[in-house]
Amino acid sequence: MPLGTDTKQYETPNHPYQGERIASEHSLLDRYGLANKEELWRAQSELRSYRREARELLGQAQDDEVVIRRSEEFLGRLKRVGVLDEGDELGDILSLEIEDVLERRLQTVAYRKGLANTPQQARQFIIHGHIVIGEQRHCIPSYVVDVDEEDLVAFDENSPLADDLHPERAEGQ
Repeated sequence: MPLGTDTKQYETPNHPYQGERIASEHSLLDRYGLANKEELWRAQSELRSYRREARELLGQAQDDEVVIRRSEEFLGRLKRVGVLDEGDELGDILSLEIEDVLERRLQTVAYRKGLANTPQQARQFIIHGHIVIGEQRHCIPSYVVDVDEEDLVAFDENSPLADDLHPERAEGQ
């Protein structure tokens, strides 16, 4: 199916008006600078798919070489993007939280590296093309940053924000 079609990549909550869930969603939206709940629901759906695949692999015979290969590929993928640590195993996927997925977004990584004062400002810098990973400009705040790419996140050298004295720069830079 081509990109841009109307297929949703997330599920909405079953019950629209649950005060506790709404409050926790607002807290996550503020903490990670998400634009809307759709971004949060997309991350939750991604986490659900990780757990679903882990349960499926754990439920199969662990001595089958196809299952072993699929498990190693799945674990390798999650370790590469930084959702899992190196020592983690298949069962550890079931204990992942939504924060583990949200921490790997480019928006959060740029904020945690001190490139912006707030997650919202990090989002704006990314959308306006001020943030690069290596030599590649990324304009999508939800881009999932690999562990080996994390050190390459910086301001574009042609951006006015690359100047340390720019008024919008974070205080620690």
